[in-house]
Order: sequence, then C-alpha cells, then structure tokens
Amino acid sequence: MTIYELSSRISSGMFDSQLKMLYGSSDMSVLRHRARYLSAAERFSRLYPECTDVRVFSACGRAEIGGNHTDHQHGNVLAAAIDADMIAIAETNGSDKIRIVSEGFGSFTVDTADMSAAESGTSESLVKGIMCGLREKGIETGGLNVFVSSEIPVGCGLASSSAFEILIATIFSSFFGSGNFSCYEFADICHRAENDFYGKSCGIMDQAVCASGGFLLVNLADPSAPVMKKIGFDFGRSGYSLCVTNIGRSHAGLDTEYDAVCSEMKHVAQEMGYGVLGEADEKDFFENIKNLRERCSDREILRAAHFFGETERVIQEAVALENGDTEEFFDLVNESGNSSAELLQNLCPENCGMHQEIPIAIMLSKRFLEGSGAVKIHGGGFGGSIMAFVPNYRTESYISVMNDIFGDGACRKLNIRPVGGYELK
Repeated sequence: MTIYELSSRISSGMFDSQLKMLYGSSDMSVLRHRARYLSAAERFSRLYPECTDVRVFSACGRAEIGGNHTDHQHGNVLAAAIDADMIAIAETNGSDKIRIVSEGFGSFTVDTADMSAAESGTSESLVKGIMCGLREKGIETGGLNVFVSSEIPVGCGLASSSAFEILIATIFSSFFGSGNFSCYEFADICHRAENDFYGKSCGIMDQAVCASGGFLLVNLADPSAPVMKKIGFDFGRSGYSLCVTNIGRSHAGLDTEYDAVCSEMKHVAQEMGYGVLGEADEKDFFENIKNLRERCSDREILRAAHFFGETERVIQEAVALENGDTEEFFDLVNESGNSSAELLQNLCPENCGMHQEIPIAIMLSKRFLEGSGAVKIHGGGFGGSIMAFVPNYRTESYISVMNDIFGDGACRKLNIRPVGGYELK
C-alpha cells in the first residue's frame, strides 16, 4: 500500500480490531495507538518521500514472571509477551542496502552483499546475524528502508533487544521469505544472532516469548526446540495488575555481570559432570556441596542452588495459576524474589557503592503492598526494573508513588499480548 493508503486506513479505523488485539480494547488505547502509527507513517514519508509500497509491523517485549536466570541453564521459565512494543514501517528499495532509522537512536546501514562480521555489541551485528540465519534456511535478503519507533525502554529488562530482533526477522520474512516461519525458528535465528554476532551470552527465553506471544510456561531442556505451554490466566480479572518499574539504572553495559552468572552456574555443572545445570540432579548437588566447594567458589554454589529452586518453583507457579490460586502464586513469586536477592545475588552490580536502586524499589513496593500481591526483581537484574502484582483498586496509587520516586513514566501497568512478531494488514 502507499503511505497515503496506510495513513487513511489507520485514520478511518480499518486497523482498530488489530490495535485492540495488540494493546487492549479501550477507546483511549485505540486512539493513542492510532496516533502513534500515524506519526510513524508521517516520519517514514519524510525520510523516504519516494515510497510506493509500504508495510507495517509490530514486535513486543516480554515480562519474566518466573524463572530468574534459569533459561541459559536449560531450565523452566514462566513469561509473558506484553503490550509494550516496537513498530516499524518498511519497504524494499531495490538496492543491496538495508537502511534503518530508529527513533531516538539514530540510523545505520547494512550492506547485504557484505557478510563480514560487524562490530559486536551493535544493532548492525544483530541484523547481520539474522540475515545469516535466514540464508542458512535459503532466504536471501535484499535492500530495505525501515523506520522503527519503540515504547520499550532500553536496559530495563523488558527484552528490547529481542523485540528488535524479532521485528527485523518478521520484516525480512514478510518481504523475502514465505512468511511461514514457526516461532521456534524465529527464536533460534534471533538467539544465535545475539549470542554469536552481538556477543552477549543469554538464553533463548526472551526470543521465544517475543516470537510466540501469550502467557507461556517454557521448558528449555532442548533450547533449539523449547516446549511451550500457553497459560490461560488473566491477572486483571483476578483483581490484580502487573506493574513494572524502571528504576533508572540501565542494565545495558552490564554484560560482564550477566556473563558471570552464566559462567559460574556452568562451572558448577561442569564440576558435576554436565554441560549445564538443567542436566544435573538437585539431590546430587546438595549431597556433594562439600566436595564442590573445593573446586567452586561459594557464590557459584549459591547461584547453582538458586537455579535448582527456581526452575522447580516455575512449575509450581504455573500449577497455582491454572488452579486459580493467586495467594499460592504470590507466595512463590515472593520466594523467587528472596532467592534472587540471597542466592543469585543479582539485585546490585559489584562495586555499586551507595547506589542500590533495586533494593530501594523492592522495599518501597513491599511497604505499599502491606502483604498483598507480590514483588521481585525483574529480568536479568543488576539494574533495570522490578515487577509487582498490585490490587487493581490500588494500581493507580502505586504507579503514582513509584513515579514520584523514580521519575514520571518509570512505572507502568502491563497487559499480556496474544501474538509475537506481527504484520498489520
């Protein structure tokens, strides 16, 4: 469609049913996102005034409900796709250049004819990694003009990098592929791009949830083919809201901290004769702690203990939700938060000094909740965000309190989104 046709369809409400599916059914939400897509279309038309055939895409972030640092050890994760997303307007340009402009983050160009490695840690490296993964499946990519606008804060634990990866893979698939890749294939391509090209050690959980959408129990015993089960639970209808607060310390640049968690857990697994802790036996671990301490540091032992408790706790959380037992679920969420603080030790980076934003945010949340709901670290930790389950009738007050401490817009209510990477048509 032309950019004029796209703008007309948005303005006339032709996309409203899709906007309701992605962002919720309230009139205010629909109007806000109409304006957002119109703004993106207008920006695209100014960047590329000769555009003739454009397509529009969305890719979501994710919230980690349970399973803190279990994914890279092939454990269990409970996670949800969320309504915070990235959108893109794109068109082919008849060249071998992919030109991407990202609102607030500048622009870059990738040469599809040059597959030499891009500098690690860059958006270019992610795009090249995805191109490489698609070429392995027989998909040759060509030139594109792309404009990206995001409502996912960077570095706060809502999987902005995975959302970007899934967005780019969805665009490539629409223009150059069959458009019929499974969410598993998308997740694997994007995960390998982040590990091998971007240079960040991470599990596949983020990509899997961002690709598939919904509220999911994910078993990662075989990361190349995660077993994913939809959880049919609506927090809003149960009387609670899912809120995430960005505490203002980005976890971007903390790859060393994350890599240490992964490598330390793997070291314990290797000393037990396994590749990752997901292959090891919990009973064997606890029976051999004395011997393991001769070859592993105490922090490594504690982090391994967190894994064993956390991966089992995820199953218990899923069962509690399926039984409608929110009190049991909240008890387990609080246990998870305590384990992350005491065993995993990912609330603050090393040498954080006097700045301990995550513990402050958790303390304030517990005080506000007065024993109701639950609160814990969210995502990778060391910075980023916390998660709280807040009674609906107190949600606006909670958001106001957290915004007063951490800044306007720091805290937001999240809704679960049913789909992952998506093309609006």
